[in-house]
Amino acid sequence: MQNKCPNDLATEAGIASEYINAYGKLQAFPAEIRHRILEAMNTEIPANKPVYHLNAASLPNVKVIIQGKAEILPLNNTNRYQWQIHTEQGGIFHGHCQHQLTLSATLPLGYHTLTLIPETEQDGNSHPQSMQLQSIQLIVAPERCYEPDAITHGEKLWGACVQLYTLRSENNWGIGDFGDLKYMLQELAQRGGAFIGLNPLHAIYPAMPENASPYSPSSRHWVNIIYIAVNQLEDFNNSAEAQEWWQLPETQLKLQQARQNEWVDYTSVMALKMSALRLAYQQFRNRPDNDPKRTIFQQFVSKGGVSLYSQATYDALHHKLYGENNTYWGWPVWPEKYREPESDAVKEFSHLHQQEVGFFLWLQWIADIQLAECFTISQANHMPIGIYRDLAVGVAHGGSETWCNRNIYCTKASIGAPPDILGPKGQNWGLPPMNPHVLKAQSYQPFIELLRSNMRYCGALRIDHVMSLLRLWWIPQGETADKGVYVHYPVDDLLAILALESQRNRCLVIGEDLGIVPEEIVDKLRDRGVFSYKVFYFERNERGEYRSPNEYPVQAMATMTTHDLPTLRGFWQSVDLTLGETIGLYPDKTLLDELHTERKHCKQALLASLNHRGYLSDELTLADTQFPLLQTASLMQTEQPMSATINRGIHRYIAHSACGLLGLQPEDWLDMVQPVNIPGTTAEYPNWRRKLTVTLEDIFADTHINQLLEAVGECRKQAS
Repeated sequence: MQNKCPNDLATEAGIASEYINAYGKLQAFPAEIRHRILEAMNTEIPANKPVYHLNAASLPNVKVIIQGKAEILPLNNTNRYQWQIHTEQGGIFHGHCQHQLTLSATLPLGYHTLTLIPETEQDGNSHPQSMQLQSIQLIVAPERCYEPDAITHGEKLWGACVQLYTLRSENNWGIGDFGDLKYMLQELAQRGGAFIGLNPLHAIYPAMPENASPYSPSSRHWVNIIYIAVNQLEDFNNSAEAQEWWQLPETQLKLQQARQNEWVDYTSVMALKMSALRLAYQQFRNRPDNDPKRTIFQQFVSKGGVSLYSQATYDALHHKLYGENNTYWGWPVWPEKYREPESDAVKEFSHLHQQEVGFFLWLQWIADIQLAECFTISQANHMPIGIYRDLAVGVAHGGSETWCNRNIYCTKASIGAPPDILGPKGQNWGLPPMNPHVLKAQSYQPFIELLRSNMRYCGALRIDHVMSLLRLWWIPQGETADKGVYVHYPVDDLLAILALESQRNRCLVIGEDLGIVPEEIVDKLRDRGVFSYKVFYFERNERGEYRSPNEYPVQAMATMTTHDLPTLRGFWQSVDLTLGETIGLYPDKTLLDELHTERKHCKQALLASLNHRGYLSDELTLADTQFPLLQTASLMQTEQPMSATINRGIHRYIAHSACGLLGLQPEDWLDMVQPVNIPGTTAEYPNWRRKLTVTLEDIFADTHINQLLEAVGECRKQAS
């Protein structure tokens, strides 16, 4: 192993040597890039020594099997063994084996411990050599992920896909919050909606609210406290000091400005909320020691354990350091004594600032309570799914999750996406990847805990960039996105664990499988019961025609668009291409012209499909729509403007799809044009800030929107 060349070591480490690019061509990865990624996997080893070795132990530290299928565990010697399986449920299985151990198909689901003890034969008796025992984490998983009864009975469900921060209301403080979510769940349930899908609710940075991307969080285990609905807090309403602050003209002026802003002003919103929440926390601390809410809070803290306390400590420490020096954006640039969460300096800080750490613990508790209340409301309103949450593919380099468990993250690399037609430069998301070998060495515990954290209070979980279970595009530090390479992950083990946690949490799983999707994962996802993600814009056949509704797969969620794609009107008006050109995403003029031409073909094909299937009204003149692939000049002459008829027709079209789930965006009900995010940009466009144009109260009082949602509901019933 010591003498192996870097190329062989890279291959053994799961670093690909080639891939099929977005244009269908086989493309080799440069050896230099593969070697740099190899080094990023283990930077602790000196440069003159091999940087990666496969585990040479005779047995793995973890074994994942599927229930109902007997599996053989080979033993690499001739010893006889006494074996015991201590199940999670408290049961014990035991026996003797030699050469191999057959793991029974009847083992219960769960996380068990398998212990192997070598035996010696003396006078015909077996004597365990306890010093040589080997313990293995044995994970027994189900065949498939969970599906709710409504899906298994063939119902076609629909709901709204919402970026929570975009919601306007008469009560929020300039950003959508859990109070808005409660209101919207009730209103949507009354109209037959089965769920509301949300952007990731992961913890961001209270000290740096402008770092607002929900897909670049500080931690995926805890919640973004900016979504707390302050007015619904008993301790805020019962605090005389808080109410006095609330009535100040200055406070009310700031509140009105925050509400009226076209874009979310994160700094102003966070300042308002933190002022109010600190006053509410003081009221909470004045409760007597035997107050039931104090007891429940302490139980929450105890259950959260080290993870929760580390999150609160990070937020409190970050708030102090960033307030003193705004170059302290995260732990990699903090004073060195604070860079290790277990350091004496961090412990001293926690001791000296107990109340501040307690405040951030309390904020997580409040956020947890309000999210739980939202899910309870959805269940009380008989929504089959209620809430579906979104799990981001990674975390920010300098956040609390990497601070607490950095040995699993490779901070000398970042993840992203290779170049494709819509993103010719590729994408670098700036997120450090998990090391697949460390993940396995930790018996997949970080992945298990991640699923459990995000399957709380929801009926479905969307996994962003689900191909990450198979492979991720790693980019060496300092390189552009096109200089990346694919690194493979133990996909079968991860999918099995996903199925186990899905069943235990009664949580359907949706895999966002857009972009370059390797064939090898398509069948795996389907067989494990993971729902695919079908975006209307992309569902066209080889002739360029839009797929008919009955051609969509059942085990999938259909959507009109996503947070990374233009709204329906934005698509129709090619706003994404115009914006992309303005900010330099399309330096190749020829490519841009081709994209504009292709967009015209798309619209003509869409009109033809809508007309052919009767989704357009008779008064709309569509003489040219029977010929979807006309020449560019003809397309320009006959192009139809977006209209209410076309919008409604597209909604009805996709609502008839065979997919078990349908997710619609309020932006398209409101005929909005601006996107919420432009992938591959940071400062070029105000991502994650664009609000809806009207309040929730106005949306659900709008006759045309109610008629649209009623039509969608009828179409879904017809598709069942």
